[in-house]
Amino acid sequence: MASSFEKFQKRRLISSYFSVILIIFIVLTLLGALGLFVINTEKLSGYVKENIPLTIYFKREAKDENIKAFGKELETADYIKNFHYVSKKEAAEKNKDILGDFESLIENPLFDSYDIHLKSAYVQPDSIKKIDEKFRKNEMVADVSYDAVVVEMANENIKKITFWILVISGGLTFVAMLLINSSLRLSIYSHRFTIKTMQMVGATKSFIRRPFIWRGIKLGLIGALLAIGALLWLVNYVDGKLPFLDIWKDWVPTAIVMGGVLGFGIIIAAISTFFATQRFLNLRTDDLY
Repeated sequence: MASSFEKFQKRRLISSYFSVILIIFIVLTLLGALGLFVINTEKLSGYVKENIPLTIYFKREAKDENIKAFGKELETADYIKNFHYVSKKEAAEKNKDILGDFESLIENPLFDSYDIHLKSAYVQPDSIKKIDEKFRKNEMVADVSYDAVVVEMANENIKKITFWILVISGGLTFVAMLLINSSLRLSIYSHRFTIKTMQMVGATKSFIRRPFIWRGIKLGLIGALLAIGALLWLVNYVDGKLPFLDIWKDWVPTAIVMGGVLGFGIIIAAISTFFATQRFLNLRTDDLY
């Protein structure tokens, strides 16, 4: 009979530990995934901004040397990510479905142009306006075209997304602490009589707490390592789907998130175990039932 009861207690204890590890794993995985999203938000916003084109059209009297000289200036500009020269003949080829057989026309109605992509830091309404004005000062430039509405919307939406991500991160961190704390407290609940018995025979509070805290740290470590494994798989998957993020190339922020997940799992488990044990140490014997 005693053997069956011991087996039952052991299974219940293992189930309790498994539940704690599972909750720590799920919470830390979600928190880590959100952390990875936060550190890559700038890259995502940069990718969106750097794909908003700006086109410079040249006057018909502009000569090849004028256009080439302008291209040399673009090469040295610190706000240019990349640019591509589009001749009016090439532009007509691209718009053949609209223009039809442009060779039969007396004159090609299109202009020589440069398609430019700015660096993300300069895709701001005020910055891009200054760049626009600078280009227009060139006598050979006929027009500068970009979608000001898209630029403004991109910046506004990115600010909103960043704000809500920070709010959600704070909320999820708080919920994570509550969940991990509750699960660890439940696992210690089954040992409340053991804790009180040890206290009654003269064991100090620190002596009683020590094995529980070490056990909590181990559970937190296991849950954190499992979460890191899941996050590494997630990073590898996202890096394959969105190669422009270069997550593995710029590995330091990712390593910081992984280290944060590991540290948070251990620290929150240790703190939660400390307070959960302290709670039962301070209870009267009658309150244990």
